[in-house]
Order: sequence, then C-alpha cells, then structure tokens
Amino acid sequence: MSTSSNQAVPTQPDGGKIAVPLLITLALLSAVAPFATDLYLPAFPEMVSHFDSSESAVQLSLTAFLIGAGVGQVIFGPLSDRVGRLKPLLVGVILYTLASAASALAPTMTFLIVVRLIQGLAGAAGMVIGRAVISDQQQGPAAARAFSVMMAVGGIAPIIAPFVGSLLADPIGWNGLLWIVTGFGVICLVFVLLFVHETRPKSVIVAARAAAADGPQESTWKQLGSRGYLANTLAFAFAFSTMMAYISASPFMFQDLMGLSTIAYGIVFGVNALGLLIATAIGTQLSYKLSVRALFLIGLAGNLIGILAFTVMVLTGMQSLWLEIPLFIALGSLGLVLGNATGLALAHVSRAASGSGSALMGLLQFGLAGVVAPLVSPGESGSLLPLALVMLVASVVANAAGHLGPRTERSSRRTEVHHA
Repeated sequence: MSTSSNQAVPTQPDGGKIAVPLLITLALLSAVAPFATDLYLPAFPEMVSHFDSSESAVQLSLTAFLIGAGVGQVIFGPLSDRVGRLKPLLVGVILYTLASAASALAPTMTFLIVVRLIQGLAGAAGMVIGRAVISDQQQGPAAARAFSVMMAVGGIAPIIAPFVGSLLADPIGWNGLLWIVTGFGVICLVFVLLFVHETRPKSVIVAARAAAADGPQESTWKQLGSRGYLANTLAFAFAFSTMMAYISASPFMFQDLMGLSTIAYGIVFGVNALGLLIATAIGTQLSYKLSVRALFLIGLAGNLIGILAFTVMVLTGMQSLWLEIPLFIALGSLGLVLGNATGLALAHVSRAASGSGSALMGLLQFGLAGVVAPLVSPGESGSLLPLALVMLVASVVANAAGHLGPRTERSSRRTEVHHA
C-alpha cells in the first residue's frame, strides 16, 4: 500500500559544496564524448588510406559513436534510477575502455564502426549518471555551480581536442590517437573507483520501483513534460548546438578560408576555450549574488548578440580573423548557460526520476549535435552563411525556450513518495 510523506529525501544544502575529487571525476566523465569524437578527426585522411575505404565510411565511425551516445543516455539514465548510480557507472566506464582498446586495434572499417557504436553507448553512462549524481546531492545555486564546472570541461574538451589531435596525428597515427582515448577511459575508471560512492539511497531505489509498479499520481513522464523541465532542457540543447555548429565548420573557416596553419588554428581554439573558462569562473562567483535564472538568461543573450554580430559580418562578405571576436563572445557566453540550464531543468524533476531527466537532456544534446554538423557545410560556394544561419536559428530557439521557463526557481525538490 502507498503512503505519502512530506519529508523529502535529504540533500546537501544550497550552500554546500561537492567534494573536489568527486567533482573532478564527474568533470572527466563529461569529457568522454568530445575526446572520443574530436581527438581523431585530424587522422581521417590517414584512415581512408589505411583501411582502403571511403571518406563517408570513416565519417560513419563518428556518426556511430554519436548514435550510441544518444541511445546510451536513455538506457543508463533510467537504469540508474532503478538500481543505483555506481554499478551502471562502473559497467559503462569498463565497457567504454574495452571498446576504446578494440577501436585502436580495429582490423577493418566495419569492425571499427561497430565498436565505436558500443563505445558511444557505454560512454554515455558517465555523462548521464554524472549529472544525476550531482542532482542526488545538491540543489539550487550549489548544484548550478557544480554543473557549470562539469559543463565547462565538457565544453572545453571539443575545442582543444582537435588541436591536440592535429599535433599528434602524424607522430602516432590514427590508432595512437585512439589509444590515448583508451588511456583516458582507464583514468576515468581509476577516478570512479577511488572517488565515486553510491549517492542514491536504497530507500529511494525501492520507492522508485514501487512507484513505477503502482502508477504514481505524478509519473516520471509528467515531470519530464513540465514547462520548467522542457523549457530549460531545450535551451540547454540548442545553446550547446551553437558550439557544435562552430566546431564542425571551424576547420574550413580558419584553415581553408583564412589560411591559418594547424598551430594557429589550435591557438584560436585555445582562445575560445579560455573565454568559456573565464565566463564559467565569473558566473560561479556571481551566483552568490545573482539568481541562477538571471545568469542563465544573461548568458543566452550574450550568445545571441555574438551570433547576430557574426551573421551581419558574414552577410557583408567579411572572411577574416575579425570574425573570431563575435564568436568569442557567443562561445564564451555558454559558460553562463550550460551548467545553469542543467541545474534549472533538473530542479523540476524529483530525485527518484533525476536519472531519466538527465538522460533526456543528453539525448537531445547529442541528437542536435548530430543534426547541425552536416547543415553547416559551406558546399561549393565556400560561404560561411550556412554556419551563421544555423547558429542564429539555434540561439533564437534557445533564448525563446529560456524565456518560456518559469520565472521563479525551484528552491527544493519535489516531495518523494515512499511506499510501505
């Protein structure tokens, strides 16, 4: 028989801090996908020759990972709600590491595509469960600060990974780069074993299972369909896609169109990474004075202003390094958006459904990332207009979604339902 309790499962207070080693571990897990996808991009031409394959087949190894990462979100997130966080996380990281090693040893392109699919699926465990672990332990501004650190690492990784890959592609080759990805998986596994503990009490797991069996008054799907969750999740996913659009088109824009060397191209990426770090640090300090929602909306506005300026410059025919200035503003502003959006969205999902809430965010994030990549191709015209328009549309949608969210933030979690 079901009974309701007015006492929520305890979490750390808004002002509390997550342990630094745990936060570092979760940040590393959030970087799994960008390192696995972007580090080996400069070795694509070598892979075409090595496997005697086509460019589209090599590209499929990247697509397979993204598909796996999206599907894995909706597998590991709800699973961690039902059985706890630690066991699915360990399974995912171990499987990711094994699949990474298999990809480095791939004898054929078909084999590589298959293991990359598995690698993406398993790698999703760290990303989705990492967000759920923070949501288990913290709420309000403290959670937003922790999410911001995670998102900063996850946002910087795809910016610096292509540069590192370009430096190492010739000396160690495509499989050497994938061995680095394997080593990163080993590091993540060691950190998980040392610093991650089960954050989902058994009582909550039992309550979640009973709620699913009894058909609770407020189901997980109802929570995921709430305005507060959907608005902030859509803002998060579309804002993230502005960065993914930029990353996908940047090799053409800076190297082919502007003639930058590989090193200069890497420096530009580094500058944008620095902007994201600075904005995240500023946002963390301002979170003690301003609301999470205020910082979130300021970041969205900055992203849109930067992209509008970039679009105007592209329409006037400018194709010089001056384009980096509005891009720096647009990308740096995401330091105020991604972590705060995550905190705002998951505040509208109960602790019992936080894994599912994190999973849907990840699915939309990677789904949009896969959509925007082919849309920003300059084609035969050599124009940056496709990139500008895709980024502009994504930013407009992100801003609209952000403003559609509730004006007041949830200061506490939904009441949990306990079952006798």
